[in-house]
This record gives sequence, C-alpha cells and structure tokens, in this order.
Amino acid sequence: MGKKRKHTETEAAASLKKDETAEERPKRTLLGWKNNDEDDKIQNGSVGFRNKEKVLVTCSRRISFRYRHLMLNLVDLLPHCKKDNKVESKESKGATLNELVELKSCSSCLFFECRKGKDLYLWMAKCPNGPSVKFLVNAVHTMEELKLTGNHLKGSRPILTFSSNFDKKPHFQLLKEMITQIFGTPKDHRKSKPYHDNIFVFSITDDHIWFRNYQISCPQSGGQKIDRGDLEKMTLVEVGPRFCLNPIKIFGGSFGGPTLFENPFYVSPNQIRSLEKKQKAGKYAKKVKAKTRRKMHEMENPLEVDEFADMWKE
Repeated sequence: MGKKRKHTETEAAASLKKDETAEERPKRTLLGWKNNDEDDKIQNGSVGFRNKEKVLVTCSRRISFRYRHLMLNLVDLLPHCKKDNKVESKESKGATLNELVELKSCSSCLFFECRKGKDLYLWMAKCPNGPSVKFLVNAVHTMEELKLTGNHLKGSRPILTFSSNFDKKPHFQLLKEMITQIFGTPKDHRKSKPYHDNIFVFSITDDHIWFRNYQISCPQSGGQKIDRGDLEKMTLVEVGPRFCLNPIKIFGGSFGGPTLFENPFYVSPNQIRSLEKKQKAGKYAKKVKAKTRRKMHEMENPLEVDEFADMWKE
C-alpha cells in the first residue's frame, strides 16, 4: 500500500489546482452580468436608488362596460401595473385592498369604484401607510370611442408633463408627487421598452385635473434624421384615453385615516340629480297651477247665454 501524503503536501497541491483553473464567471441577473466590483458597491452602500414601483389596478363589482374599458386602457399604458379580480365596494374595502397590494408585492393602488352604475370614483393610494386620494371621474372617453390617429409603442416609458398650477397650492403639490410615482414607468423595468415616444399631460382647469395622452411624431423623409433638440419638426398626435379628475378628499392613511384636504367646491352627483328632479317637478307644478287658474277664471267670468243656441234643435 502507498504511503499517506502529509498535510503540507495536500495544501500545496490544492494551491496549484487553484492557480491552474480559470477565473470565476460573474453572476448572471435579470439586468445582465454582475461583477465582483458591483458586489463590493452593494456591500459598501454606494449603489444608487432603483425604482421598484408596482401598481395594483382593480375595480369594484357591477362596474359599467365604459368604465371597465377605461381601466383596461390604463392597464395597457402602465407596463409596471398588475391586475386583480373585482373587489366588493364596502366599508371594509380598505383592509381588503391593502392585503391584496401586499400579496401582489405592489406599493401603490388604483381602485375604480362604480356606484349606482353611473358614478365613477378613483382611489389613488400609496400602500400600506398612505396617503390616499379620492377622485370623481368625469368626461370619460376611451380609446375605442375616440378612434384617434395617434399610435405609440406599447410598454414605452412616457414623459410626464404638469401645468404650472400644480406648484401653487400644497395639495396639488402632493397630487403631483403621487401621480409622478404611480404613472411614471420605472427605468429598466422588465416589461417596459427603453423608448420615450408618448407624453402624459396633466393640466389643472377649474380645480379639475385633465388627463391627455399624446404620441411624439417625427416626420421622416428617406434617410434624413432629426437633429437632437430640434423640436420644431416634432408634432404631438393624441392617442387617448381622456378623463377628468375632480379631487374630493386627501387622506393621511391608505384608503382612510385623517383628512388632510377636503374640496369645498365639490358637489356630489346625487345632489345634482336631486336638483334636476326638483326642477322637473317644478315644471309639473307650474302646469297644475296654470290649469287651476284657468278653471277659476272660467268660473269668475262665465259666458253669456246665446239666444240662438237652441234654435236648430227644435
């Protein structure tokens, strides 16, 4: 039998094998190959912030087809969103939605709540700590209705533009920050395309937020290229959808909590419908009063008896 090697000889043989082997390959990740230098940066904490925003988009039961199409249009525009089943719009919907957001590993939520089959409310919330905003959605026009000529790449990253009115009041500044986080597609998201070929426009008119989506169109003739910064040749073509957001309340928590802002000019759709019914009822009351006045007038001023009324009856 051969003699056993000493411990020093085994260590020397192992060191020779390590020198002869090739260098270790870098680890492969979703974003490419990771080097050892990047691991050192992660350990030292020198890596920059990475946006991992994910939005849960869902709706309530008994939603109308038009509002459901609007929700699906927004799902197509936001590649970093996730859909879920319909949720019952009860008082406990806040806890249910917070649980769904946690299960889907999202950080924000867009909840379309339809009441009486007519009124659409949009909840925009940061979960689970808030804040959250409740909007009334008006002037809804989906892509199927508009049939506009604009068209852009699905999943491309939009450019968000805001009117200067957003910086004048504190509650609009908060809404601007929430809209930026929810509607802005994160960089290097796996479902997004690395292009900017559309613009989301948020403008304030009469304390309402109006949304428009435009395609950035560049005329190309042959091999001619547009110079960088030459904006005169670029045009905007509307794609859709369109809608208007009327802010009702801003809450400190997610789907509830202390009220940070309440719109003093907000009038609920129920009050508007009741006023319209009262106006219609007023028209009917006027007709009844006119009939009674006519009867009283006829009783007070009777016609004279005609002498020749019964002449031909004999």
